[in-house]
Amino acid sequence: MSDLSEAYRDYPVHLQHIIPLDFHTVDSVPESHEWPHSDCLKAVIDEISIPVIDLMDPSAEKLVGHASENWGIFQVTNHGVPLSMLMDVECEARRLFLLPIEEKLKVLRSPEGATGYGAARISPFFSKFMWHEGFTIIGSSSLDHAKELWPHEHKRFCDVIDEYQKKMKELAHKLLLLILKSLEISEEDITSCAASACESNGAGALQFNSYPCCPNPSRAIGLAPHTDSLLLTILNQTQDSSALQIFRDGVGWIPVDPVRDALVVNVGDLLHILSNGKFPSVYHRVIVSEKHRISVAYFYGPRTDSQVAPLSRIEVPIYRSLSVKEFISIKAKHLEKALSFIRI
Repeated sequence: MSDLSEAYRDYPVHLQHIIPLDFHTVDSVPESHEWPHSDCLKAVIDEISIPVIDLMDPSAEKLVGHASENWGIFQVTNHGVPLSMLMDVECEARRLFLLPIEEKLKVLRSPEGATGYGAARISPFFSKFMWHEGFTIIGSSSLDHAKELWPHEHKRFCDVIDEYQKKMKELAHKLLLLILKSLEISEEDITSCAASACESNGAGALQFNSYPCCPNPSRAIGLAPHTDSLLLTILNQTQDSSALQIFRDGVGWIPVDPVRDALVVNVGDLLHILSNGKFPSVYHRVIVSEKHRISVAYFYGPRTDSQVAPLSRIEVPIYRSLSVKEFISIKAKHLEKALSFIRI
């Protein structure tokens, strides 16, 4: 087995960092979830927008490469994922999170596990808890969980998830090829890297995120600032909220405004390593509001026993070679400092 479940097994998390608050039972933000006001303020840099790229544009390869290098994040339209599929997966996510807490706890993520219901894995690194509940799916793990939640009605959930994961994987592979071609590396490097990420048992994962209604949004945070670990993340965010924000050096926090029918794509740590630091793994956070919000993220990466290193044409690598599993292990212990531990 070479998926993320194996990678996290050696780093168990205490139950207090797995079991979310029962958000429906509180009418104020408890002290355990109350963040400093400055950490929760909505970004004010509204005049700057991240790139939006039409994948049918003849210049898409150049535009994707430029956005990856200069931003580490962009949105894509004409991506080939039907709107009906985006709506279906969001509907299933809402169906899951609307269940009573006692039902959701039937599929609670185990301390050493990677799949199931629970708080964000980054929770142990912060002194306060986040206004968030999540549900993680790796491969076919959705089947077992769905049978627990809906013993006689799990097929619809599983069918939607399976089709969505297939479509996300296809799109991620297409985007990775576009990004790699912009590096001006050999076709051999491009083919090898893309083939590794595209293996049927790669380290992909699907993450449902729920940000419940918050009675005092200025005192809570949905997801604390972090980077994503794998190659790429493709995010389906709801259309009525600019809750996702990125940090841009010299500028500050910038909202990622929803674009109709678009998907958000951001660079992860492994792609940052492959590019020898050329593509930044974007630092991002999520704020909350008085409305319930759902998002669905697909994390794309190679098998955890794959080796990752700056691509061969790069003459002076700044990162050493290591396995995906080793990097995830380092990040599980050091979070945002992980990359500094593998610099040459």
